[in-house]
Amino acid sequence: MNYTLQQIRIFSKVVRLKSITKTALELHLTQPAVSIQLRNFQQQFEMPLFEVINKRFYVTDFGLEIVSACNKILEDLILIDSRLAAFQGQLTGKLKLSVVSTGKYIAPYFLADFLKQNSAVDLWMDVTNKSEVLESLQNNEVDFALVSVVPDDLKVNKVELLPNKLYVVTNTDRKIAKGQKDKLFLKDLPFIYRELGSGTRFVMENYIKKSRLPIAKKMELRSNEAVKQALIAGLGYSIMPLIGLKNELLNKQLQIVPVKGFPIQSKWVLIWQKDKKLSPVAKAYVDYIQQEKQQIIESKFAWIHKY
Repeated sequence: MNYTLQQIRIFSKVVRLKSITKTALELHLTQPAVSIQLRNFQQQFEMPLFEVINKRFYVTDFGLEIVSACNKILEDLILIDSRLAAFQGQLTGKLKLSVVSTGKYIAPYFLADFLKQNSAVDLWMDVTNKSEVLESLQNNEVDFALVSVVPDDLKVNKVELLPNKLYVVTNTDRKIAKGQKDKLFLKDLPFIYRELGSGTRFVMENYIKKSRLPIAKKMELRSNEAVKQALIAGLGYSIMPLIGLKNELLNKQLQIVPVKGFPIQSKWVLIWQKDKKLSPVAKAYVDYIQQEKQQIIESKFAWIHKY
């Protein structure tokens, strides 16, 4: 065996992203360079690590065993770098965070000063839907996840950050009579949904189910930004987190519809696996969040109390 660390990194990344093209972009390499390194790595094993069928990448069972060993090697290298830096009086390493899509309006504010104070720390942050965020956490691919819905069967430690308020929203061209509406007001309105796996979709469907409302699903979109643009264009109503609506409310592009029972409330929380041994960087980040979260909330998110 004569594989290199670069080949290990590339194989691990391709398996995670399931794409040679995405791997090349993330590692700042050309696609042929990634393909060559991947092929050279495969040639050192008698059994196939992966298959490419109709241009889609599939890892084999043997490949899953090898990528598990590769990930362990990469984690040990990070630990070596961290220990060396600690010996030199410097915090270094990688902070890995997976964030639900609406969490992109929150996460940067809880990261900025920590990264400024620890310039040798590298951040890897993935923004995707709730189901993929939780999957990456359970697969130990990240240190932390930022979510607003935590499944009851998931054993995690957590730090609560700030409230997550969801309101009924539409564009300002619609003339809504003043006063709080009964939930039956929502009956048969054209509603825009997030995709399956979204935390917002989960909360929205739970509310509709408990209220036994015959909601008319007009369309399904894959991001909060897409939903907002559809609402602004006048395509219907939706139930959306307040945290992502600041600019649209200030610019009077969207309006909150006052409906009895709203806002639906949960909490934005930073979570990590109960039995996970945190790296020095991850441990330092937890300490930072616990010490600074209140100041961050007061300075960056005071506006949410107006609604």
